[in-house]
Amino acid sequence: MSNENKTIHEFELNLICDFFSTTKRQGPGSPEVTLKALSFIDNLTDKSLIADIGCGTGGQTMTLAEHVKGKITGLDLFPKFIDIFNDNAEQLNIHDRVKGIVRSMDNLPFQDEELDLIWSEGAIYNIGFEQGLNEWRKFLKTGGYIAVSDVSWFTEKRPAEIDNYCMEQFPEMDTIPTKVALIQKAGYIPVATFTLPTTCWTEHYFAPLTRAQELFLDKYAGNKIAEEFVAFQRYDAEIYHKYKEFYGYVFFIAKKIEQ
Repeated sequence: MSNENKTIHEFELNLICDFFSTTKRQGPGSPEVTLKALSFIDNLTDKSLIADIGCGTGGQTMTLAEHVKGKITGLDLFPKFIDIFNDNAEQLNIHDRVKGIVRSMDNLPFQDEELDLIWSEGAIYNIGFEQGLNEWRKFLKTGGYIAVSDVSWFTEKRPAEIDNYCMEQFPEMDTIPTKVALIQKAGYIPVATFTLPTTCWTEHYFAPLTRAQELFLDKYAGNKIAEEFVAFQRYDAEIYHKYKEFYGYVFFIAKKIEQ
C-alpha cells in the first residue's frame, strides 16, 4: 500500500501514540486559536465543569485552564497521553482542578446535563461530527456550550487529488455550511465559526513534527511501519501546502437549547 492511499488509522496504534507523545500538539491549532474560541463562551465560573474530549497530551487543555477557573476533565483513549497530561497539570500546579482520565469518547463518564462546556480540538472526527454533536449533547446543561475544531472543505468543488486524499482520511468531511446545519439540527444555536490560520498547520503542527520524525526514525531504525508512518506524515504536509485553499480546520462554537 503506497503512502498516497494509506490512512493514519491503518498504522499500529502504539506507534502512533509513541510518536505523538513527544509533541506538544497532536493536530493543527495554537494557544491563540484556543483563546479565540474561548472568547465566544460566557457564564463560566469557578463552579463550571468542562470536558476536553480527545485531549491528547493536553496542550490546548492547559491553555484553557490558565484562562478559566472551573474544573476540567481531559479524556483520551491512550494511557500514555493521559500520563503526560497529568504530569503537565502537576507541573503547572493546577492538578487540583485539571485531571486526565483514560476513556473512549463514545463512553463518557458524565451525568446528563452535568457539563457547562464540552471542548474538542481536532478529535471529533474519531466518532463522527454529527454523531459527536448528538451523543455529547445530553451531557451539557441547557445553555451550555460545545466548541470543536474539525477539518472541513472550504469549497464545493476541488481537485480530484485532494478530494480523494481527504475523503480517505475523513470519510464524513463536509463543507462549513453543511456542518453548521448539522449543529442546528442537533439542537444547538451556532454562536461562532472561524477558520484556523495556516500558521496552525505550518508553525504549530508541521514544524514541530520534523524534529519528532527524526527522533522517531532513530528510535525505530529499520522498522518499515515506522518509516511508512513518517512518509505518510510528510506526504500529508506536502498535500496541505499544495491544496490549503481548499480545506483546513474550522472551529465551531455552539450553545445547547431546549428542544
